[in-house]
Amino acid sequence: MIKYFSKGLFVLGLPYALLQSGYLGLLLLVLAALICSYTGKILVSCLYEEDESGCPVRVRHTYEDIANACCRHICPCIGGKVVNVAQLVELVMTCILYLVVSGNLMCHSLFFLPLSPTTGSAISFLILLPCMLIRDLRVVSRLSLFCSLAQFLITFIVIGYCVRQSPQWASRSLRADVVDFDGFQVAVGVIIFSYTSQIYLPTLEESMMDRLDFNTMMDWTHALACVLKTAFSVLAFLTWGEETKEVITDNLPSALRTVVNLCLLAKALLSYPLPFYAAAEILQTGLLKLDSGSERWTLLLLRGSLLLLTLLMALFVPRFSLLMGLTGSVTGAAMTLLLPALFHLQLKWTQLDLSRRMLDLLILLLGGFCSVSGVICSIRGMITAFEDK
Repeated sequence: MIKYFSKGLFVLGLPYALLQSGYLGLLLLVLAALICSYTGKILVSCLYEEDESGCPVRVRHTYEDIANACCRHICPCIGGKVVNVAQLVELVMTCILYLVVSGNLMCHSLFFLPLSPTTGSAISFLILLPCMLIRDLRVVSRLSLFCSLAQFLITFIVIGYCVRQSPQWASRSLRADVVDFDGFQVAVGVIIFSYTSQIYLPTLEESMMDRLDFNTMMDWTHALACVLKTAFSVLAFLTWGEETKEVITDNLPSALRTVVNLCLLAKALLSYPLPFYAAAEILQTGLLKLDSGSERWTLLLLRGSLLLLTLLMALFVPRFSLLMGLTGSVTGAAMTLLLPALFHLQLKWTQLDLSRRMLDLLILLLGGFCSVSGVICSIRGMITAFEDK
């Protein structure tokens, strides 16, 4: 569950996504939870095959194993490599987002210092250099646990402030007219990205004491996440309306904003090691096939290059929400919608009735549409942001 909540920082972008998508955004928050819960369950079902007596037996262990099983008649290893690349892209983009957020929070929190977001990202990079030396997942897990606790605290602080501003809610209303298509597609990417957890589910299900409770766990966690995200987004929008910023903490009063931003800065910095560690492990063992006995300096150079890459990308991305939307469109839609539905259809086709097949095909088409259109709109938005910079 630690990894599942590592994306909690990006809940801060949901009120802005709601501003961009209007009433459709509320529907999207609920539909995304339902669909992501379903695709998570069918992905884990692909880890199992029935034995002679019809009982499910776990014959695969990772997302990569599922992909390889689906592509075994074409090229046995190509599926796993595609999944590894997609996971690597998502994790690296997550690291970049943490640096972008850290730079933004640092320049706003330490207002007594003449810092720009770019300088803040560079300072964050220096603070995070020891990540190259982390080789034990237990260290990363402890840091992520504190981050999860901090996320709940920060979320309830913001919700508490919004509730206190309830007298002015009557003047706020979501868009009921035609929503801008580009803004809506970016919002779809943001919402999808906030629910992505599929790459961690095979490991999570394997570690459960009673794996029969997995589907129940998925239903309850996604329902709770949907309620919290919807309440957070609606309350924030009702409080600030059209003035809602890309990162909602920028709307808070100066004193409260400084306190919350400092907490978020610490959370962002402590969250970075988890996706960085996972990305380095995939790059090292999944793609480059380097074992733990490889030359120490080779591994340090690999991790240092990956760390530097995230900094360079953070320095050249001007808009937080656009990068978040692009990530959701590229890897979030693929890993959360496209691939689970595709793998489920291929591995379980003979066991599915017509309604389940149609549902999987619908999710497949939806994922493809969201991915392609979201990428186009996000890239167009980035080009515009670069031109206006």
